[in-house]
Order: sequence, then C-alpha cells, then structure tokens
Amino acid sequence: ARGFSVPLQSPADCGADRYFDSSRLACAPCGAHQRQSAGGDSCVCEPGYRMVSSSGGFSVTCEKCPENMSGVTQDGWNCITCPKGLTSKGNCKCPNNEILVERGIDGVLLNEALCLHCNGSEHSFSASDASGSRCVRCEKTFIQVSKSCDCNSPNILTGGLCFSAREGLPPKGVAAVRFAQLGITLTSAWFLKNLQSSAFACWSYSNLTACQALGNMCVMNMNSLSSSSTDACGLFQYIFVSTARVGIIHSIPYWRHNLPWLYYGDQPGLASQVLEKNHFPTTFTFKGTDKDVKLKFIAASFDAAGNFLKWQSLEGGILQLCPDTQTKLNAAYVFGTTYQQSCRISVSKILLDFANPVFYDLFLEYNDGNGQKYLWAVPVLNLNLQYNEKFVNQGSNMNNWLLTRRFFLVDALSGKENDLGKLPRVIRIASKITISIRLVSHTQRGTIYPPLITVAYTDVLIQNPETQSVVVSFAVSYEMNQSEAQIQTDIALGVLGGLAVLWSLLKTAGWKRRTGSSIIDLQTVFKFLLFYAGDLANVFFIITVGTGIYWLVFFKAQQFVSVLLPLPSQEEDFVTYIACAFSLKALQFLHLLVSQLAIDIFFIDWERPKGKVLKAVEGEGVIKSAAAPVSIWRTYFIANEWNEIQTVRKINPLFQVLAVLFFLEVVGFSNLALMDASSSLTRSSESYVAPWSRILRFGVSAALWIAIAILQVIFFAVIYERFVEDKISQFVDLCCVSNISVFLLSHNCFGHYIHGRSVHGHADTNMEEMNMNLKREAENLCSQRGLLPNTDGQTFQISISRKMRLHYDWIHETLTKKRGPARLLDSSANTFEQSTRAYNTMNKFLSSFIDHVHKETDYIVKDKLLLERILGMEFMEPIDKSIFYNDEGHSFSDVLYYGNETTLLIFDILFFSVVDLASQSFVLAAILTYLQQEFFRFIRNTLGQKNLASKTLVDQRFLI
Repeated sequence: ARGFSVPLQSPADCGADRYFDSSRLACAPCGAHQRQSAGGDSCVCEPGYRMVSSSGGFSVTCEKCPENMSGVTQDGWNCITCPKGLTSKGNCKCPNNEILVERGIDGVLLNEALCLHCNGSEHSFSASDASGSRCVRCEKTFIQVSKSCDCNSPNILTGGLCFSAREGLPPKGVAAVRFAQLGITLTSAWFLKNLQSSAFACWSYSNLTACQALGNMCVMNMNSLSSSSTDACGLFQYIFVSTARVGIIHSIPYWRHNLPWLYYGDQPGLASQVLEKNHFPTTFTFKGTDKDVKLKFIAASFDAAGNFLKWQSLEGGILQLCPDTQTKLNAAYVFGTTYQQSCRISVSKILLDFANPVFYDLFLEYNDGNGQKYLWAVPVLNLNLQYNEKFVNQGSNMNNWLLTRRFFLVDALSGKENDLGKLPRVIRIASKITISIRLVSHTQRGTIYPPLITVAYTDVLIQNPETQSVVVSFAVSYEMNQSEAQIQTDIALGVLGGLAVLWSLLKTAGWKRRTGSSIIDLQTVFKFLLFYAGDLANVFFIITVGTGIYWLVFFKAQQFVSVLLPLPSQEEDFVTYIACAFSLKALQFLHLLVSQLAIDIFFIDWERPKGKVLKAVEGEGVIKSAAAPVSIWRTYFIANEWNEIQTVRKINPLFQVLAVLFFLEVVGFSNLALMDASSSLTRSSESYVAPWSRILRFGVSAALWIAIAILQVIFFAVIYERFVEDKISQFVDLCCVSNISVFLLSHNCFGHYIHGRSVHGHADTNMEEMNMNLKREAENLCSQRGLLPNTDGQTFQISISRKMRLHYDWIHETLTKKRGPARLLDSSANTFEQSTRAYNTMNKFLSSFIDHVHKETDYIVKDKLLLERILGMEFMEPIDKSIFYNDEGHSFSDVLYYGNETTLLIFDILFFSVVDLASQSFVLAAILTYLQQEFFRFIRNTLGQKNLASKTLVDQRFLI
C-alpha cells in the first residue's frame, strides 16, 4: 500500500519560495530571485527583477534591473524608471486621480513612467478608474453636487457617492446588525460600506437599485423597527413615511413607488384581515375533468445589491435546502399533499452554496375567467421579528402579528465585520420554512384563504465550518377551521357521556338486584365506577371511530375540496380520546376477567345407581349389599368441555390479526392514511410519500378490524356453526346426553342453569343402548328435553332467593374448607370422605331444588319482559321463590369469552391502535396484539381451570 501513497499538499503549504506543481500534486522550489505567484501555481520574479523568459511553473528566468531603472512594468517583462515611487511589488505608483502610463500610443516602452492627471474640469469631468490605468467620467452624483470630480466639504462622500449637505438627507445610519439568539450585535462591513449611500441615493435620487439594497439590509436585520433606531429598517421607514406623496403601486397602500414592499402595515388586527378577509380567486379540485391540484408559486428574486435577478418558480426546490429528487421536491406544490422535509446540513456546504444572499418576494399565480395571468402576494410571518415591542410573531393570535413580504434563505454577508472577502463571524439561516394553506369554512368548491409562509431563522456563530451543522426543514401544511368539528365532538361526547351515566346507573341497579342487596355502600359506588368506565370507553370508541371514518371517507373521496385533515397539533384531542378509551376499556376488560374467574359453578349429576353390589365394610369384616356407584367420568368429561369453551370466541383471533395486517401492508390500505388527496392503494417508489395522519391511520385500521370481524361473525354464525361446529350448542347437547345439568352463579343471587337431565333416565350405558336412545329421540319417541313438560327450553337465567343462596353457601363451606384430594395417593381418608359427602350433599340438594322438593326454596319459571331483556335486569325480586327465566339463546355464555365478543374486539382494536400510534408500525401492532390475546387467554384458561376445580370438586389433574 505504501508503494501507491503520496503526500497531501496544497498551495497554502508551499510557502513563499515554492509553488504548487499540478503535475506532481506537490510543492516545488522556485528559482533564484523568484517567489510564489498570487495563485500559488507558478513562480514570479521578486521586486527589482524582470522576467527574461517564462514557460510556467519554475521555468522562469529573472534578471536584476539597473540602478537607474529600479521599477518593473505591470506585465513584469521590462525595467522602467518610476519618478513617484514604487509599490510593494516593485511596480510604479501614481497619486490619486492620476493614471500610470508606461507605453506610448504606438506601444513603445517609455524609459520613464508618466503619471498623468485626469481632467476634472467641466468639459471633461474625468477621474482615474479603480485600477488607476485610465481616466473615466466621474460618478454622476459628483457632477450634480459639486460640478466637478471632487466631493469637498461640506458635501458628504459615502459609498463612492457624493451628496449635498444642504439637502434634507436621512439621519446617519447605524451599521449594526443584531443576532438576538446569540446575544451579539456587530458592525457589518457590508452595512458600513453601503447603508448610508443606499439610503441617501434612494432618498435623493429615487435610485431603484439603492432602494432595493436598503430594503434588503432591513430584511437582513430581521425587519426589526423601533421609533428611536436609525438602523437599516429605521432608515427605510424614514424614507417610506417621507415619500407618501409619490404614490402607490397596483393600488396596494404598503407598496410605494421606487421602494420595495417590505411590510403590510402596523395597524392592530391587520394580519387577520390580510389572511381572512379575502379569498384566493380560484378553486381546487381533486378529481374529475377539471382537476386542479397545482400550486403555482413564483418568486421575484434580488441580489444583496438590489439588482433584480429573475422570476423563479418554486418547483425544483428553490426554497428546499435538503437535496432530493425533482419529483419529490415538486410534490410540495401539489394541493392537498402535506409535505415535510428535514435534514442536517454542514455549515461549510452552506457557505459554499450560499456565499451571496438572494432575496425573494413570493407570489401565487392564478388565471382569471379570461385566461389572463395574475399574481397574489403571499405574506411572510417572520418568527424572529419583534416590532415596537407590540407585535410578536408567536402564538395563534393574528392581532399580534406583523406580516412582511421579503425573505431570504441564507445570509452570510451581514455577519462579516471587517473584510468582505473573509468568512463571516455569524451567519443566519432559514432553518424552518412552512407554507400554510387554509380552507375557507363551509366551502364546497375548494376555496382557500391567501397562503402564508412562516420563516424561522437560526443564528450560527462560525467556529469550525467543517464540523458545524444545522437542521433545516421545509413543510407545506393544509388546515381548516376545526372549531365546528370540535364543538360537534364535544356535544356528542356530552350527550353520549350522559347516556352512559344513565346506562351505568341501570347496570348498577341490576347488579344490586342480582346480588340481593339494597344498601348503597362503598362497593356499590366502586361497581358503578367500573360499569361507567366500560360505558364511557364505548362512548370514546364510537366517537373516535366515527371521526376517523368520517375524515377517511370525506377527505379521500371528495372531488371539490370541502374538508382538509386536521394538523398534527389538532390531533392531540383525538389521540387523548383514544388513550382514554383504551385505558377505560382495559379496566372493563380486567373487571370482566376477574368476574368470570370468580363464578360459582356446580355440575348436577342426575344419574342414579343401577342395582346393588356387595361391598366389604371396613373394620367389621362383613359384606353388605350397597347401591352400585355412579361413574364420575361423565362429570370429568363435562368439566373438561366447559374448560375448553371458556375462551372460545365468535371470531378467530389469529385470522383477524393476519387479515387486518394483510389488507394494510400487502393490499395497501395503509396508503389511505397518508396526508394527501390520493385514494390509490399503491405508491410509486419514486414518488413523494406524505407523512401519516394519526386520524386516518386509526380510521383505516379500525374500519378494517370492524369489517373483518363482522364478516367473521356472519361466517361463523351462518355457515360454520350451522354446518361444521357450534361448541356452545354442542355443550348443551352434551350435558343432556351425559345426564348432567350445570348450575352456575355469576352474582350472589343471579346466574344461569343448563338443564341436562336425560329424557332416557340414565346415560351411563353401553354404546348400543346409547345409539338406541339417540335414535328414539330423533324419531320423537320420547319426551322433550326441556325443564318443563313438552318444552325444549334447556337454558335459563335464574334469580334465586336469599334463602336459597344461604342454603347453597352453607353446603359449599365444606368444599371451600377442604378442597378435596390434592393427590390421589397421599390424600387422607377423612379429607376424601368429607369432600365426597359435601359433593353428594350439594348434588342432592340442587337436584331436589330443581325437582321442587323443598317448598321453602322453590322456584317458578316465566318469560322475561321485553323491557327486562333490553335493560338486562330483572324487575321482580325473588323473595319467597326463585325465578327461572326462559332463555331463548345461550345467555350462559356471558360468563365465557363467547358472550363478551364486543368487549374483547373493542379492546383488541384499541390495543392495536395505541401501539400503532406510538410506533407508527402496523406490523409491530399486529404482533403485540396477538401476543396480548394469547397472554390473557392463558391467564383466563389457567385461573379459570383452578376456579372450576375449586367450585366443582373436580380434581385439576383431570382437566386437560
């Protein structure tokens, strides 16, 4: 590697006696009596020596001049006598207003250089030019003021111009520029050279370039005016006020003849009139044959000296400092497309690309009905401006704004203190530019207010340009007045929130009735709050889903622009609603989970012993006949089936998540959430991708979740559960075939009953008899399965009396004290016998209760009133007798996942949305949602299995 390496050298490294050899890319020594040239890439003779020959580089031959001709000509080839002295380079010099002559008219070299005086008399008015090589006509202000080429006192010489002291000139300007962010005020070399002369020329001669230059210096000073200051803006304002008589341009009162238009005026409230009083005289459409989505911005550009450069279209990235493709840069000016661009740029690149500032007056082009082109002036809101301590361009109160017209991107000129050729001490960069476009309220034809360009500048103290950098951004935002939508949302929230309170009160009243208590205690208040949390979550969910789908449909499908998406700052309330909905729904979900894990359940075995068996009596040594034991395997079987259906849902959760993710990421529905007017599901890789709208992301994902869930519910209810498998109905059939009823209490005095008593009297039989029983039942050769004679009703909602509940609890105490055999091998006989007796006692009591044996705990069967079904509560209190309500559906699924699909689905949607809004990733949201579903399903299965074993005396080891 060393064989191919070379040292890095530059002309600055070579010193005075060496030059940079471009063929070797290294420094080389100059010859005798030679030194490095100004460019550094060749050698020149030292002062007092002339060139004899030169082939470039070091191929220079020098010869010393004689003593009587010590000077060297300007071209360096000859020696010459210099009567008025030498310069540091060894050339002849002449006094001011004299020119140097080294050759005659015919080109013959003179032996002695001449210094000729330029004739400044009235007939000539000539003076030497800047190089001192020829006489030229004097600057016209000298001739006008002094009738000569001299600007003697009391006349004023400034900036190379002469002004009469007798004229009423503007006050002496202050060449200071304040960089407020750094707390620095410095004297600008550019201002020192040009401020006073520009002000005087603009005032005295109405010089157009001088007036523009003065205006540019005011813009470089951040348009900051004060009544006592005579800085650039103070001088501009002095001239503006004093020239009211000269008239205005295009009937615009703030645009004076000969002056640039810098301000809109300082009347309080003027900004709101400029931005909202008049509508932009054209309309925009997203679709159709009259589609018009181009914003034709055009800018008049000027250099710092006030010269007009050209008209420039903003397309092509004129105002976008961040590099990008032409297509993506131009996307900023497609109406309805929210544009955001941000990057970090090194200060060295900024100094290289923007050495000279360019100033812009921005307009928006449009056509009238006759095809004539017109320009609409775009106002500028400079966030760094402060005017008379009254106007502060911050906040949303337009009455405190002072609008301006002219702006720049980079100012690397005013921050130079001494030498204009050196690096500036401070540069000012337009670090944030935003074009805001506001839609007229209640418009149906795409009418907008005049656009506003907001500029924020950053002051950078130059230390090391190579390592320093600054973040710049450019954005185009669209907004409309959202106050009406916010009011409608607040009204909907208030009305639905009030209804949620009433609904929660009814739920609490129903819960009190079902618990058999009439006292309003702390538990009642806590229960009300839990009910209200769930209902309020539904309110927030309805409002957010409705809002998301509204913006999705009306923004993406509109032809004439009538609505625009809320800005990210206006979406905060919406995001808050989603967060509230998720938090409250999570609380409701946990409440539901805890409630389901605490239900009381018992399996009533109707099977009776068939015959007797001989049984040895332990300890007595005798054999006695006893009733044949009833098999427990049917109870274990039913318990396992119940355990399996605890987390069965009306939809397939995994398919739901995968289907939503498929439509979002593969089909491309996620593209509908972009903040542009396109309703296409595909995007070109070369096109600009607009930022996401959080409202649209929620609207698209929630709509897909709901649509796919509805399709799943319809599919399972109409096709799958009818022709393939219906686990809930099959469980009821299985109970009847197994001759086992299910008695469960979800509340203290309320629950459900599944009547599984076999119509054949027994179910513990062989396969042949079982098939015969099922055949007889299919041919209607036996009674019906219902609890009541000649009915098919097997499921009931039960409201039991307080006396019945006390009796149930008294028997159940033995189950809670001794749960039964924890292990089959080491459990004691006393524990097993006690548990067995408790189980048999409970089985006998509940079966006798169903058979109306106990008159003091009897029950009646009736239908629920329509209003009771709607409200989900019971009007009649079971004081003396319990009440069995006919259940046409399978309401016992309320204690399972199956009967709470709406709550589970909404919780999944909100969980998915919260993760997506936080991460902006549908894939991550889908993964975490599925993991969340599996986690809570595992919790529900595990703890539900333990509760089932505890309440039914079924050993947990038999639950598989």
